[in-house]
Amino acid sequence: MRKVSVDEAVGMELGYDITKIVPGKEKYRAFRRGHVIKPEDLSRLKDIGKEHIYVWVPDDNMVHEDEAALRMARAAAGPGIIYTEPSQGRVNLKACHAGLLKVQTAQLNWINNLENVIFATLHTNRVVAKDQKVAGTRVVPVAIESPVLEEAERLCREPGSLLSIKPFKPLWVAAVITGSEVNSGRIRDGFAKTIRKKINLYGGRWMGQTIVPDNPVLIAGEIRNFVAEGAELILVTGGMSVDPDDATPLGIRSSGADVVFYGAPVLPGSQFMLAYQGHVPITGVPGGALFSRVTTLDLLLPRIFAGDTLSRADIVNLGHGGMCEECTLCRYPFCPFGKG
Repeated sequence: MRKVSVDEAVGMELGYDITKIVPGKEKYRAFRRGHVIKPEDLSRLKDIGKEHIYVWVPDDNMVHEDEAALRMARAAAGPGIIYTEPSQGRVNLKACHAGLLKVQTAQLNWINNLENVIFATLHTNRVVAKDQKVAGTRVVPVAIESPVLEEAERLCREPGSLLSIKPFKPLWVAAVITGSEVNSGRIRDGFAKTIRKKINLYGGRWMGQTIVPDNPVLIAGEIRNFVAEGAELILVTGGMSVDPDDATPLGIRSSGADVVFYGAPVLPGSQFMLAYQGHVPITGVPGGALFSRVTTLDLLLPRIFAGDTLSRADIVNLGHGGMCEECTLCRYPFCPFGKG
């Protein structure tokens, strides 16, 4: 690239896109890279504050911003990711199908620690729609040194793709509704309807439900029955507090499931339990999930439907960002809740 006076640029090839900004109204590309400067362009260039411009001069050690952004996007794009053509030096990456966005955050930090390299993404473990923009990349200067770009490419692909989209699996879902008051008919169950709405978001298939009293032996038996019948996710609702009559945690443990955690650093939804019987996740869902729009259950369901096997560390990490602000107008998932 070579810097020249606008008045001397007639006949030369513009080396980068030039943007015009009208404050508060619009931002658009006034000149495209590769445009050959004509005499009538000089006044327009000066109107947008250009006294000098850069013209493209090939250099084996330098890579133009458009090509650099394309190369980084190509290296970063894993399964489920597509990328656009460059515009004003930037390339966007999009989801080619709905699913759970995965960002290798440690790699991302190393990439952005490189001089003159920028890679911005949405939060990892975010639910995204088909064609949704999930990331963008560019370099700061009009051209970047080849060794720096090559290191950025390496970091985008190693040890695995920086970005990917995991599709949701149509899991067969069963519910064990607990509570002597529900089992006796004194109170009408409201959990099943709520649960079905939540799993429909991810393509879950409703297998059925059963209602049992607060008896850990009966709860454990129903869990084992659903596992034997092919359930791929079992939600056990109610009876998750420290009340002596609440038997759900003991029932889940008694079923033979391995408990990952009981008590999540999330408000609302702290009295949540997650366990696995083989590969089948079993959740203990507190009563708050019936009244609060978003709880621990809503943070974890997308990951379960995407096939993630959750560990205790995953739950511990929810604490940073795990405090719901309980806004009058809820904007979840377009808010910080659960995105530490």
